[in-house]
Amino acid sequence: PLGGAAGGASLTTNMAEYSCVKRTKLVLKGVKSKKKKNKGKRKRDDEDDQMVDIVGGWWAVRNFGEITGSVAIEMGNGTYMHALDNGLFTLGAPHKDNETPDPPEQLTAIKLSETRIALKSGYGKYMGINSDGVVTGRSDAIGSREQWEPVFQEGKLALMASNSCFISCNDEGDIIAKQKTAGEEEMIKIRSCADIVIKEKDELLDEDKGNVKHCEINYIKKFQSFQDQKLRVNKEDSKILKKARTEGAFHETLLDRRSKMKADRYCK
Repeated sequence: PLGGAAGGASLTTNMAEYSCVKRTKLVLKGVKSKKKKNKGKRKRDDEDDQMVDIVGGWWAVRNFGEITGSVAIEMGNGTYMHALDNGLFTLGAPHKDNETPDPPEQLTAIKLSETRIALKSGYGKYMGINSDGVVTGRSDAIGSREQWEPVFQEGKLALMASNSCFISCNDEGDIIAKQKTAGEEEMIKIRSCADIVIKEKDELLDEDKGNVKHCEINYIKKFQSFQDQKLRVNKEDSKILKKARTEGAFHETLLDRRSKMKADRYCK
C-alpha cells in the first residue's frame, strides 16, 4: 500500500517538471560483532572490494567519498525512494533487472562536510524530516533538518537523519526516520551514475616498485637534503625492510632508517 502521509498522491509524475530542475558507528539490531578471520578471509575480502554492484549503469557506493552528483536511494531489491509532487517521499514501484531509477527517484547529493550530505529532489527541494520523523522534500535551503549522515559498517549502509534516527519505509509506504538502531529494514544502497574508476591491485607508486633496497634509494632521492651532493644510505641489514614490507610497516621503517642518517628534511 502507498497511502498514509503520502495522502494517496500518485506515483505518476509530470516528467516535464524534471526538465526544469534538474563518523558515527552503525548499530545493527540483533547482530553481534564478529571476530577477525584469518588471512584467507582477508584475501577474499580484498577480492570482493573489487566487485561493483551495478544496475543499469547505476552502481552502489562503497564509501562516503563516492557519494556525489546524481544518486538514487534503493530500499529493497529494485525499489527506490520516490519524490511526490506534494513534498513527501514514498517507495516507488519495483524495477525490472537492469532498469534505471525513474526521474522522480533521482536525487542530487551535495557534500556538506567529511560526514554529512544534503539531498535535493528533482523538484528543486531539499530532503529533510519534520517534527514527526517523516521524510519530506519541501525546503528551499539547507538547515539542520536537511543534513544527512551515511553510515557505513561491515559492507552495509544506513542513512541517519538529523534526529539521529535511520530512514526506512513503514507499512503505509511513507519514508520515515524513527529508528535509533539500524536493522535490516534500515539497510539501503545509494546508487550513483557517475563514472567509476577501479584501481588495480598492483597499482603502486613509482617509489614502491622494485626490491626493498631499490625502494629505499628511491625514497632517499625523493626526501634527502643534498647540501654536499652525497647520497646517504643506511648501512644496516636490509632484511628488516623485507619483514616490514610483509607486515605493512614498510614506509615507517624506511623513515626510521632515513632519520638515523640525519639528512632527511622530514626527519629533522
